Amino acid sequence: MSPLEIIAVLMSIIGVTLTIQRHMWCWGFNILACALYAYLFFAYKLYAETILQFFFIAFNCYGFYFWLKGKRQDHEIRIEPIGIQIAVAQICLAAMSGLLLGLILKHFTDAAVPMLDSQLAAFSLLATYWTSQKHIATWLLWIFVDIVYVGMFIYKELFLTAALYAAFVGLATYGWWQWQQVQRKQLMKLS
Repeated sequence: MSPLEIIAVLMSIIGVTLTIQRHMWCWGFNILACALYAYLFFAYKLYAETILQFFFIAFNCYGFYFWLKGKRQDHEIRIEPIGIQIAVAQICLAAMSGLLLGLILKHFTDAAVPMLDSQLAAFSLLATYWTSQKHIATWLLWIFVDIVYVGMFIYKELFLTAALYAAFVGLATYGWWQWQQVQRKQLMKLS
């Protein structure tokens, strides 16, 4: 447990908590946490996670812009629906992308757990994209992904980060519940 990991964990918790609250500052904290984790994951030979952090930074910039310019209701970020067919197609695309990246890392690097790392990275990108689009389904995907992350980080002996991702499971569950409440209020105002 390094000071870098401790700071990255704190920035991550603040970022996710602000995301649940649909607060614009979430994007800044998330970007800082991603930059810190990029360095940490590279040191632990989790290369897909390292690459993922740079994509996260880009998606966080996009998310900030999208939320800033997006639809608002009562001065809050409006939650948007996602169709089942679109969600399934995007999940399949993420799975194929994760497989391709995993094969590349397995055959061309000394990555510690290339296939699992790559699948988690691909689904994390999808979940981040769904967050930027304000889809409530993002929280269910994050719950699943974060549970698997806990195991991978325990395996890599990143115990504080494993604990963070265990907390993320709880935060994502709360986020899903919270966004459901907001979505109900938004639908009531439209009817």
